[in-house]
Amino acid sequence: MNKGKINKKTAKAVETKKKIYESADQLFKKHGFDNVSVDSIVEKAGVSKGSFYVYFDTKNDLITTLIADTVYKVDLDYKSYLESFPPGTMASDILFSFVEKMADTIACAIGYDLMKMLYEAQITRTVNTEAVMGYNRKLYQVFSNIISQGIEQGDFRVDMSVDTITKHCIMAMRGLTYEWCIRYPDFDLKEQSLIHYEVLLNGIKKQ
Repeated sequence: MNKGKINKKTAKAVETKKKIYESADQLFKKHGFDNVSVDSIVEKAGVSKGSFYVYFDTKNDLITTLIADTVYKVDLDYKSYLESFPPGTMASDILFSFVEKMADTIACAIGYDLMKMLYEAQITRTVNTEAVMGYNRKLYQVFSNIISQGIEQGDFRVDMSVDTITKHCIMAMRGLTYEWCIRYPDFDLKEQSLIHYEVLLNGIKKQ
């Protein structure tokens, strides 16, 4: 087969998958995972139903991919943000700034609708959400680095392991985000996150 034809076919395949992916993303955000069918996805994408199953085994497979991609992009942004602080910055200052960054990302970049759907997926376990919940995601490493730095600086207590404090930081943010979801729009995620982490920080500060 002619190389030009192969490249053209590959480009068309990539474009088809992109249309399916982006159409599903828009529909999920607007209607929720459970209220969107494969038929509605392919109709919006302008492709055949057979094309959908070339790239995704099921609708849940597509949802899992979307979740994993979202988490990957967000965590890379968090990692870059952490690396932007000058050497020697106190870990407690970094922690507060990072929590503020997370609150902004969740409330503005990810948004209420997607976060609500993510929590529903995690609770019902109808979709693989390991990308969000797994302890190997980059977000855990970001928090772990902040806590480790705080201990090295003599800012944080040493009688609790880095892993324990890190997991509690994650659980705190998860709980705050859940509270935001159930009280939306009457809950200021950024304001409440900073208040909550001040309480948490008082618990891990070296006395």
